[in-house]
Amino acid sequence: MSRFLLYLGKFAHMVLGYLAASLAAGAFLNLVFLGAAGLMAADMPPEVATGSMVFTIPFTALFVAYFAFMPALVVMLLAELLGKRDWLFYALSGGFVALVFLGFAYQSGDQGFAYRDPLLPVSIIGSGLVGGIAYWFVTGRFAGALRPTSPAP
Repeated sequence: MSRFLLYLGKFAHMVLGYLAASLAAGAFLNLVFLGAAGLMAADMPPEVATGSMVFTIPFTALFVAYFAFMPALVVMLLAELLGKRDWLFYALSGGFVALVFLGFAYQSGDQGFAYRDPLLPVSIIGSGLVGGIAYWFVTGRFAGALRPTSPAP
């Protein structure tokens, strides 16, 4: 029973890490597109910008979490099984998850979106990198901690 509770706690820790990664990636996308659209003007009061981000960052994170779930689940399980704990693995894995999402978007939607606006794919890959680092910060540093170890001779 105690092993079951350990695995349940690890699963909850992975969900918390995925939530943090989605929020970080959503915040990155939000800031990039607000800056690119010119909506972060210097004459805007900081209360207005902060108030809008309180709503838009979790809203963007909801879409990030929805679209990145399946490839991120594969990466999270692989990292847990291999016991990867370095930040570079998680950053590159986040970029890979973003590339998988872009591949699906390219196949199912408008194929020319990457050529008309190169900011879109680059910012999505950047948000994957940021999300991967956020996942490492919350959960990835403890990956593989539940693997059984052999007794010392």
